[in-house]
Amino acid sequence: MVCDKVGPVILFWDGLSAFRDFLKSEFSDENIEFWLACEDFKKTKIPSQLADKANKIYCDFIKTESPREVNIDYKTREVISQKMSQPTVNCFDDAQELILCLMAKDSFPRFVRSEHYKELVKKQENNGQKRLLSF
Repeated sequence: MVCDKVGPVILFWDGLSAFRDFLKSEFSDENIEFWLACEDFKKTKIPSQLADKANKIYCDFIKTESPREVNIDYKTREVISQKMSQPTVNCFDDAQELILCLMAKDSFPRFVRSEHYKELVKKQENNGQKRLLSF
């Protein structure tokens, strides 16, 4: 699945921080935290660390009733559950893409209309920087 119809989004650290704060204010920061955990997970080189990190992501975000459960469909959740016996760096890819699309189509447009974003733009303009986001 490819998340189409959503322009490329460039978030610098200040932008990421503002987006995280916005998601926290909406009680949906588990989405960005899951996405970032997956990005970190993909950089894992040591096999024993791979399994430990996969288990942590699974327990924190994927497992039903987990503390920060992300909103993914049953089939995707089941496929990931089956992959947990021998996780690979790509075992969360489908869920990660679903969450990215969810944020891009739902949370991000609201963020761009929010005070969090307006403050970020003002801060960047005061620092003489161009807009953070390009579409």
